[in-house]
Amino acid sequence: MNGKKLAVVAFGGNALLRAGQKGTIDEQEANVFETCESLLSLIERGYDIVIGHGNGPQVGNILLQVNAGEKLYGIPEMPLDICGAYSQGFIGYIIEQQFMNVLAKHGYNRNIITLVTQVIVDKNDPAFKNPTKPIGPYYTEEEVKVLMEKHPEDSYAKDPKGKGWRKVVASPKPIDINNKNIVERLAREGNIVVTVGGGGIPVFYVEPGKLQGIDAVIDKDLASSMLAVYINADEFYILTDVPKVCLNFNTPQEKKLDTITVSEAKQYLAEGHFTEGSMAPKIRAAINFVENGGKVCIITEAGQLENPEAGTRIIQG
Repeated sequence: MNGKKLAVVAFGGNALLRAGQKGTIDEQEANVFETCESLLSLIERGYDIVIGHGNGPQVGNILLQVNAGEKLYGIPEMPLDICGAYSQGFIGYIIEQQFMNVLAKHGYNRNIITLVTQVIVDKNDPAFKNPTKPIGPYYTEEEVKVLMEKHPEDSYAKDPKGKGWRKVVASPKPIDINNKNIVERLAREGNIVVTVGGGGIPVFYVEPGKLQGIDAVIDKDLASSMLAVYINADEFYILTDVPKVCLNFNTPQEKKLDTITVSEAKQYLAEGHFTEGSMAPKIRAAINFVENGGKVCIITEAGQLENPEAGTRIIQG
């Protein structure tokens, strides 16, 4: 224990890829460098840091690549848990490298380490009976019929905008995080740790003592929130593309929120102020952290971190 505050920071999708970009490595590296520049303010204020991140566009591209490899060259397709591991590795590499560049630029010397992280889910989670999370490429109806013959256990759903069909997978709740203890130890020794990428690789116990991957996508904010609880973090930051959480977002009645209690957050959530697939999962992750012993969760954009009063703060109460 070094007496420093410990913060878990969940990178939003725009930390890696922004609207209108193609997703080239140059674009992603530049975006990560900019986000890590913003995180420097936490280091300057004496924080130890653990980083979680999303992987939506990246794992979607990996699925396209493995699908094309199977079609064109007969290379066996890899399941979703393996594709998630691919994405954790290369995104972690980008974050490590660009954060090292930021630290070197400003004269800091810190070790940065990426852990390919398995997250335990319950194979009996109700989410597995109702897969709703679309992933990967779009298919024609004819292609889906062929895929279903090969993998009858898979599910597909028609895109409401008419783009075709996509595989849909479950989004179960995380129930445990492998190597959480070493994550805390490394972080409290002053190392920057990148972990639970994309919500973690979903795995379950086939039988006691035997883990196996499963087709699923875990919400990265919820997984980061759970990790923050496990490692006794003081603060949990969720980085997104808006400076503050708002009620009546994008309407004339829009109201920015500075500080709200868990009770207020639950009320606003129940009233439908936050949309699924956007702010609602972030609010749930914030509630989970604060209800389970965290001091404060801050939801904001990375560029606001230099201001200690930035963003929307969710506190106990």
